[in-house]
Amino acid sequence: MRIVIAGGHGKIALLLAETLAAAGHSVWSLIRNPDHADDVAAAGARPVVLDLERTDLPALVDALAGADAVVFAAGAGAGSGAARKYTVDKGGSVLLADAAEQAGVRRFVQISTMGAGQPPAPGTDEVWAAYIAAKTQAEDDLRARDLDWTILRPGRLLDSEPTGLVTLSQYPIGRDTIARADVAAVLAALLSAPNTVRTTLALVAGDTPLADAVSAIGS
Repeated sequence: MRIVIAGGHGKIALLLAETLAAAGHSVWSLIRNPDHADDVAAAGARPVVLDLERTDLPALVDALAGADAVVFAAGAGAGSGAARKYTVDKGGSVLLADAAEQAGVRRFVQISTMGAGQPPAPGTDEVWAAYIAAKTQAEDDLRARDLDWTILRPGRLLDSEPTGLVTLSQYPIGRDTIARADVAAVLAALLSAPNTVRTTLALVAGDTPLADAVSAIGS
């Protein structure tokens, strides 16, 4: 497969690129900062400098030409204000989905977050509330499209070693943690798992081998 990752310099995106490249896939990673190209190349992906906040739709369609799947892994990141949650976490996903439709790329996997789809608790920090709202709106936009989408909502992310054991569910599960490397491995499995199309999945650490967890969706 040829897979395009938006937000290609993120921690999960780099791990995903490495996993996919090791499996023989062709990976193109969209990055905003050209200084990040070496890191992306070291992970086995082809860096493509393209800023989702500044590009236009035709340029993004060109970047997706010939792809079999896209992964939205972009995010405004820590330290950004509320406004960028909407321009990146929501706006970037919407633009990528627009481009996928025009480029004829049906498979679309979106990284969201645990807590999306529900209003933030009263008293929540303004930036965190904007992040949850932006992710929720990005999910809603994707669900309305005629794409083979999957939305993944991981729990609190850790830089710990992967275990290969997860809890992956279409139903609400307790908020817990998950290693970024395990998130990347699940994303790689989802890309070629037709049983997960048009599902919204929560992911935390668990006791089920991840291949089994992915194959059990919809059964």
